[in-house]
Amino acid sequence: MGCVTSTVDEMVFNEPIEGIGDSTVVILGRRHASDYETEFDFIECIADHVVARDSSIEIIDEIEFINTLYPWFEPRTAPLRPADIDRLVQQEPVAQQLANLKLEYMIWVDGSTVQTNSAGSMTCGVGPGGAGCFGFGTWGNASDYEATIWDFTDKAEVGRLNASTSGQSYMPAVVVPIPIIAPVQGTACDGLGDQLLQFLSSEH
Repeated sequence: MGCVTSTVDEMVFNEPIEGIGDSTVVILGRRHASDYETEFDFIECIADHVVARDSSIEIIDEIEFINTLYPWFEPRTAPLRPADIDRLVQQEPVAQQLANLKLEYMIWVDGSTVQTNSAGSMTCGVGPGGAGCFGFGTWGNASDYEATIWDFTDKAEVGRLNASTSGQSYMPAVVVPIPIIAPVQGTACDGLGDQLLQFLSSEH
């Protein structure tokens, strides 16, 4: 496994000391930027991380939430500020759906994982003795994600969490290529997931 460096920052307030009770949470990716969009599988990873460690926390599936509230959480219509919630709840069908979901916290995750560099070369061929490869390749990846927590009832931002990770992966090949992958995105998922767990759970 390749090496990964990680930096995690947090700023939260009005933490629910007794947990969120029977209320629910939704974690959504930001996708209004022109040059990237937050990956759906990264959002699913964070949700799975939290629920696996405190099964009392109910997190609404992102796709299910977007489909239920269509078209109000599409990239071009999704609220960008807590104040925009007032605009949303003026729509009676939207207000009713949100009430049915018992939504308490809306968590927006903005960021992506990108490849930063690559080097090396590798050749593969087939000869009388069989097929094989020879060479060495390396590439870097970097993740930078920020989670913003909105208290949906109070229509206020109550926290920001950030996880930045980077790492170098390697692919040596003597006959058979053996990838040594740096788990950059997975480390960022664990970092944000742990912070959200501390905020949402009464047991952590």
